[in-house]
Amino acid sequence: MEFIHNINAQFYILAYLVGGIPFGLILAKLFAGVNVKEAGSQSIGATNVLRVVKEKDPKLAKKLGAATLALDALKGIAVLLLAKAFGLSEAAQWGVAVLAVAGHCFSPYLWFEGGKGIATGMGVMLVMLPTETLIALAVWAVMAKTVRISSLSSLTGVAALLAASFVLHPQMAHAPVILIVAILFYKHIPNIVRLVKGEEKRVV
Repeated sequence: MEFIHNINAQFYILAYLVGGIPFGLILAKLFAGVNVKEAGSQSIGATNVLRVVKEKDPKLAKKLGAATLALDALKGIAVLLLAKAFGLSEAAQWGVAVLAVAGHCFSPYLWFEGGKGIATGMGVMLVMLPTETLIALAVWAVMAKTVRISSLSSLTGVAALLAASFVLHPQMAHAPVILIVAILFYKHIPNIVRLVKGEEKRVV
């Protein structure tokens, strides 16, 4: 039980539980009366919230999509900033970052199912690797504007972040960054398959 009294362990548990909060599911049910786990891609993320709610109320869909994106990012940011305030080491902060993303992607509140993790991943990376994250967001924005395929834009941005981390911080331990990127790509496997087949839908 000594493990439970360790501040690092407490933050790891907190990160996983906070990361697992399914804001997209909650907002869509509360304000639109729809269950995003039973429609569209069945993801709890902003893209599916936008897609599913749009069929009922396009204006509300944009608001709920934006709110989901912001809250999914903020939950990762908040728990990391709290960890910093409590003086956790950089290594422990990376543990918090990984577990916040894992919580979103494998939520304890949804029988270990969850979202694709992009917003939460970018949230924690903004705290840990701000320059790389801004590069990733710029790449994502260009791809989103030109290609208009959400999954491809997101994955290209994530890949750009990983590459930038090696260029800008060649001496750092990249294991947690690689792990987060691996989780994000794993959650996008169905999208990758559809991309290869040319079946992935564009955002309109």
